[in-house]
Amino acid sequence: MDDSERATWERFRGKAVVVDTGTTFLYLGTLREVDDHFIVLETADAHDRSEGHSTNERYALETKKSGVRANRRSVTIRKPMVVSVSLLDDVIP
Repeated sequence: MDDSERATWERFRGKAVVVDTGTTFLYLGTLREVDDHFIVLETADAHDRSEGHSTNERYALETKKSGVRANRRSVTIRKPMVVSVSLLDDVIP
């Protein structure tokens, strides 16, 4: 990971984030660490959108209002699966 990428990730470290993936999973939690291959969230919610009727946007907004409903102490996500990452605070109603 180069310095530019490292600096980008640093602004998310220790904050609640929304991680969209190219799969049916949406991840929400506190960014703990990032390396060349993985993203690690703690106190995380691994949400499988195929199991519900909520869109990623609606689920993220509900989470912003009510807080992360953690179902994992920690989750490790492969970086190639990630489509986007945003701060939970940046979700707009």
